[in-house]
Order: sequence, then C-alpha cells, then structure tokens
Amino acid sequence: MNDKAGTMLERAKFEDDAELDEMAENAKRATDFLKALAHEARLMILCYLASGEKSVKELEDLLSLRQPTVSQQLARLRIEGFIDARRDGKMIYYSLVDPRAQTMVEQIYEMFCKPQDGGPC
Repeated sequence: MNDKAGTMLERAKFEDDAELDEMAENAKRATDFLKALAHEARLMILCYLASGEKSVKELEDLLSLRQPTVSQQLARLRIEGFIDARRDGKMIYYSLVDPRAQTMVEQIYEMFCKPQDGGPC
C-alpha cells in the first residue's frame, strides 16, 4: 500500500458514531451541491454569472435557449442559493452569490476550459 492510501485509511478511522453521522450529512450536502451543478444549462448560467450580473434576456441570448427553459434553470439555482435576483423595472438581473459555486466554476474553468499550452479550449 502506498503512503497516500495509508493516509486516507487513517483519516477514515472515526472515534464515534457522531463523526460518522457528520460525515454522512456532509456527503449528502456535497452530493446535493454537485447535483445542482451537474446540468449543462445551469453550469453555463453560473459560468456567465461568474463574470458579472446578467439579465434573463442576456442569458437567453448567450445560451441560445428559450425564456421558459432559462427561467426554470434560474429557479433551481435560486432554490439552491447559488444566485440572487434584483428587479429594475421590468428587467430581472441575476448574480452569483454563493462563494462555493464561484470557486467551483473557477475550478471547472481551469480543468476543462482554460487553453492549455496555447491550444484551443
């Protein structure tokens, strides 16, 4: 067994059931978080919002999706607490407010979108 695997096994030892319960609850929260991100349109919305506030119309145009589809995905992101909305007259603007979601979008960009060695994304 390599050192890394041994270290992971050491971390997996828990003192009591309370620690196991806490780990299970944390795993559930992490799973819910990742499920909310694991949708192409929602992830694209978060990517666009990472660069700043956008209106529903701007998001429709950027995503090439119809308003009902965009609104459905925005509703899910609001329920998850990732984004917030503000109204200005008839326009609704959305912004990214969850720092965890911001961090994930940045990491996903680094892993999948950032040009590597000068090549295309």
